[in-house]
Amino acid sequence: MVPQQQIDDFVTRLQQAAGANLESVILYGSAATAEFVAEFSDVNLLCILGETSFPALAKLVPVMEWWNKKKHPTPLVMTLEELRRSADVFAIELLDMHEHHRVLFGNDALKGLSVPMHLHRAQVEYELREKLILLRQRLLLAAGDKLKLWELLLSSLPAFATLFRHVLITLGDPKPGSKREAIQALSNRIKFDPSAFLELLDIREHKIERKQLDVANVFTRYLSAVEQATAAVDTMLDSSGSGSSK
Repeated sequence: MVPQQQIDDFVTRLQQAAGANLESVILYGSAATAEFVAEFSDVNLLCILGETSFPALAKLVPVMEWWNKKKHPTPLVMTLEELRRSADVFAIELLDMHEHHRVLFGNDALKGLSVPMHLHRAQVEYELREKLILLRQRLLLAAGDKLKLWELLLSSLPAFATLFRHVLITLGDPKPGSKREAIQALSNRIKFDPSAFLELLDIREHKIERKQLDVANVFTRYLSAVEQATAAVDTMLDSSGSGSSK
């Protein structure tokens, strides 16, 4: 299901455009795991350049435009030094990249990357709280439109599933291998109803159709679960001495 030919074409075009300035291209995210779903998942790429001046980036514009027309997000573009110095502010993202990636060209820029776990814990708390607030804001804009509500639910699910996985990592629990396992494991740990999350995963995986469910009911359970999880995680991390100071 991963559009491998498009990915290969992108790498070839990028090599031709960047020349010796291109050091590495890495596939990460769901496309580098078994959880890629073409209808919902993005193809995420990290491109490491020797230098990122305006002229150097301008050479890549036609390639990026071609890639965007294929409905893929613009890749991350960094130098190797920037990548290594970003682990303190992008701990969640880089920990995931390090664990699940595939080198498409050049060296493995993520090999040996060190992520400071005390900063990882702080980011987990921050991201959960921030994404809960954003979910409420977007709900206020989408309320009354069933299609928009479904889109909000399905688009926000991967981020919360990822954060639930990182909560378990922070608490020292075994790392779950999938979104479903992460949701179920954390719901068992802190006792919230995971049914809305599991139903949304079933929709993404074409096991059920959304018309079988009432979107308001699903959103009610989904929002409640996110609120419960966020509050419980904040308390658990603080009481265990793992959370950020208040």
